[in-house]
Amino acid sequence: MPTSGLLPNQERNKVVMCICTTTMVCCLTPYNNICLICFSEGCINLIPCKDNGAICIQPCSPSFHGETSFVCEDRKWQMFTDACASLDVQSLFQVSVAGGHLPFAGKGKPVHGKPGDAGKYFGSDDLGNSNCQADFSCIIPDILSSPAIPGNIADIVELLKKISLLLSENVDRGKMQSYSRIANHILNSSVISNWAFVKDRNASSILLDSVNLFAGKLLLRNGSESIQEHFISTKGYSVHKNTSGKSFDFSMEFNNTGNITGHVVIPEEELLKLPKTSKAISIAFPTLGAIIETNRLDPVSVNGMVLSVSLPEELRHILLTFEKVNKLENIKAQCVGWHSTERRWDNRACKIKSDNISSVVCICKHHRRTFKSFSILMSRTMLRNAVLDYITRVGLCLSIFSLVLCLIIEAVVWHHVTKTEITYMRHFCLVNIATSLLLADVLFILAAIVHNTVLNYKLCVAATFFLHFFYLALFFWMFTLGVLILYGLLFIFFKITRSVFIATAFFTGYGCPLVISILTVAITEPKNGYLRSGACWLNWYETKALLAFVVPALGIIVVNVVVVVVVVVKTGRSSVGESCKSQDLSNMIRISKNVALLTPLLGLTWGFGLATIVDSHSLAFHITFALLNAFQGFFILLFGTLLDRKVLGSLQQLFWII
Repeated sequence: MPTSGLLPNQERNKVVMCICTTTMVCCLTPYNNICLICFSEGCINLIPCKDNGAICIQPCSPSFHGETSFVCEDRKWQMFTDACASLDVQSLFQVSVAGGHLPFAGKGKPVHGKPGDAGKYFGSDDLGNSNCQADFSCIIPDILSSPAIPGNIADIVELLKKISLLLSENVDRGKMQSYSRIANHILNSSVISNWAFVKDRNASSILLDSVNLFAGKLLLRNGSESIQEHFISTKGYSVHKNTSGKSFDFSMEFNNTGNITGHVVIPEEELLKLPKTSKAISIAFPTLGAIIETNRLDPVSVNGMVLSVSLPEELRHILLTFEKVNKLENIKAQCVGWHSTERRWDNRACKIKSDNISSVVCICKHHRRTFKSFSILMSRTMLRNAVLDYITRVGLCLSIFSLVLCLIIEAVVWHHVTKTEITYMRHFCLVNIATSLLLADVLFILAAIVHNTVLNYKLCVAATFFLHFFYLALFFWMFTLGVLILYGLLFIFFKITRSVFIATAFFTGYGCPLVISILTVAITEPKNGYLRSGACWLNWYETKALLAFVVPALGIIVVNVVVVVVVVVKTGRSSVGESCKSQDLSNMIRISKNVALLTPLLGLTWGFGLATIVDSHSLAFHITFALLNAFQGFFILLFGTLLDRKVLGSLQQLFWII
């Protein structure tokens, strides 16, 4: 009889276990019992889904054991986990314990033991069979005939874990073949979606560790071994210091569309470190990356097969080549290693040697306790679109042209438009804003070239440092201009000398960015946390180095918004209370109008930059951000120079333009 349950409002997000009798169902909560009339439909139809987060648990049908849980989302019951299993794992290996059976280890719980302890845990009835003891042949028919449903997957993972811990002595070809056949059953591409409902979110990680442990004990016949299944392949070679490099080549089925390839190369200089003849084992999993992503509900996407290695401790660096599953031109790869302790992909284990549209070559550090498995990632949240690339390229070209034109115009009319102190200071700030953005745009292009073609780490660090510096300089000169506006409006009778202004402006506009840039690289680079993976720009995920740009930039934008508000209020009061203005004040009003147009554009640019982080799938946010950011140089030319009446008047006088 099905059972059902729903959390009351005050018990939301706490699991309710319901027990069904012949006439009613009692839901047991930590504080009370709720009894409802029991129907055969179970909780999906019996209890309405009203509160998001409510959880309903019901047992499996009579032919299965376990339970299924559902979560209420948007007034619909959605399956959360499915532990219904038809495979009786305890009957596969009988356990000899006085008075009964040793319970099968719970999901995720460690099984203590060591190779050779199997006699204490597995019964003699099955292991007494020589064939079963040699290669597990007694359990394979039952496993392969069982459906790879979530509950069975979980039990098979636990079984493989026990075998790898307790039956890994003398792993010959027969044992490895049987182990691979069992693992292949739950690695099949047709059952990847079932992993989403496996109760233990670390089941895929446990499977990877178990296979690596067991395969690492493989005995090599005549110096080599190769065991191939559809979705798991194991190869091993004897290696010594006189070996001229060794490679493991895999070509395996990924799905019905075709095969993908992977290669592991042990460089010759690494093999020279071996003191004696040793063995090297490599395992390839074409589907395990997608399974890890599905099982762990991971936002990242694996874009190639997972390659594992079991090597002597002396061998630390290996070369891996991954064929990309998704070969879209604009999708960049990230070489990563699986951190077996923290159970996550870690980009510190690898670096990219080369990357093209079809494959990636990675240099990775092997460590027997942490990094034994490697792959390549692509970010699903990274929105790459030809429209964005086109906007950025066109916008940068127009921006650079506009800034060069702006500086030329300023040089031509400089003596005509800087006759007063206030206009001199205003144009001084404008020239430095244009110069900073021009150099930042040029460096942006150079950084992209360095990353995509040269692939030189030191050049990438240098490009990022100067890019960071000049973008910060842009914002600090905007800050200087904002302070100048406040000075002209609020301190009309307080005069500042030109030399003091220039010294203060240079310290603020270039001194502060230089200090921030130097501190950022000095703190993060020793920990390899200065650069982000996949671009010559500041790191975010590991060290949050990007905050050294975001915090000052957003702070200055807030200040500029305040400046605009003050300008609006101050000029409004002045127009009512005073009938005439000094020439400097009327110039200041004109400047404030220009800044009032420029500052919201800067604010909108980075406002939409934040919006792309909040909603990274919104193409509208990305296009708006690209438009405002890429055309920033054009806006400076338009609002800072061409709409200035004195500049236009000076140009008319110089070139006789009417």
